[in-house]
Amino acid sequence: MTSRTIDAVISDVGRHYLRLHLATDAGPIRICNLVRHFGSPEAVLAASMSELQQVDGVGGKTAEAIFRSRNDDAVDLEIARAADCSLRILCVQDDDYPKPLLNITDPPICLYVRGTLEPADSVAIAIVGTRRCSHYGREQAIRFGEMLGAAGFTVVSGLARGIDSHAHRGAMQGGGRTLAVLGNGLGSIYPPEHETLASEIASAGAVVTEAPVDTAPDASNFPRRNRIIAGLALGVLVIEAGRRSGALITARLALDYNREVFAVPGRIDRPEQTAGVNSLIRDGRGKLVTNLEDLLDELADVGRIMGASPSETSATDRAESPPNASQLIKLDVQERAVLDAVGNGEEEVEQISAATKLEPGRVVALLTNLQLRGLIQRLPGDRFVCRTKRTSGRSGPR
Repeated sequence: MTSRTIDAVISDVGRHYLRLHLATDAGPIRICNLVRHFGSPEAVLAASMSELQQVDGVGGKTAEAIFRSRNDDAVDLEIARAADCSLRILCVQDDDYPKPLLNITDPPICLYVRGTLEPADSVAIAIVGTRRCSHYGREQAIRFGEMLGAAGFTVVSGLARGIDSHAHRGAMQGGGRTLAVLGNGLGSIYPPEHETLASEIASAGAVVTEAPVDTAPDASNFPRRNRIIAGLALGVLVIEAGRRSGALITARLALDYNREVFAVPGRIDRPEQTAGVNSLIRDGRGKLVTNLEDLLDELADVGRIMGASPSETSATDRAESPPNASQLIKLDVQERAVLDAVGNGEEEVEQISAATKLEPGRVVALLTNLQLRGLIQRLPGDRFVCRTKRTSGRSGPR
């Protein structure tokens, strides 16, 4: 494998993160803590076992796994497998790593990608539900997928049988992008009958996973997969889910990540398919939606901007439209605070969060609103700049 092939698969810093990803089952939170403590993944790999164990939560087993990994060939073998499968491996420090995932508590350290990820994918809605859906559920998954895709949203789902697969197809029928998140490695597609669908999705978005290439499907992987689905989206729409459906795990994670949860009401005479989704509505954890307008209303400014544009206009086009004075006048207090922070030279999410005293997750949502209004622009390295000159928030637009 040539160096050019390696460069196409993974970045230099990505190799170090991949070594940590493959070396231990410590999980993304502990790995992030290690990197934060030592300053870089390279420094983590250079640390002694005793130094590693000084980090909270890192015991002897994890320290030994990291220590022993530094000289093995697992990384080279994994990169070779990824190249064989035409995959890219992104790490949390790569510029094209999905930015919404950086604002959840446990972002994937490495993400394997078949297809392409785009900045506009930050304006996404996840659609999830039962694998054994009714004809009604199938219709609604296709309907909402198609409406969201046509409106410029990226539709995220899990490529599973039932609701997931129909949501992906609906998004593509609507001319939109779609992302499929798997709980197994991309060396093979699960379920196998969706191999053609996965290829179609990779041409209209991407198939992604955090699992190493040859990881087999396993029930223990799917809750971790569900957190990625929730983390990639502005909100999660549940269509048909029983009391024990994995879709309810995704909805719970979405609430934990400060995302919206929507629910399409299901038939009360089919509790095995609908008891879970109906309980979301009953308990106030999921907002009842019956059409695209209901969903857009709940997304506040993002919904108004997406709904106001022609369906053939993409989210990227809307983000690049020129700003005007009326957009500035309509900003709320938090939006103006974020815009002021960017205008004052605070370019990164963490800096903007510190300047505005807003949670990073809230800052990301507000930045998305401001991008869609054309008031700010995202630069490489997840930096933001204003696209218009203005005075401070108190004196209004020039």
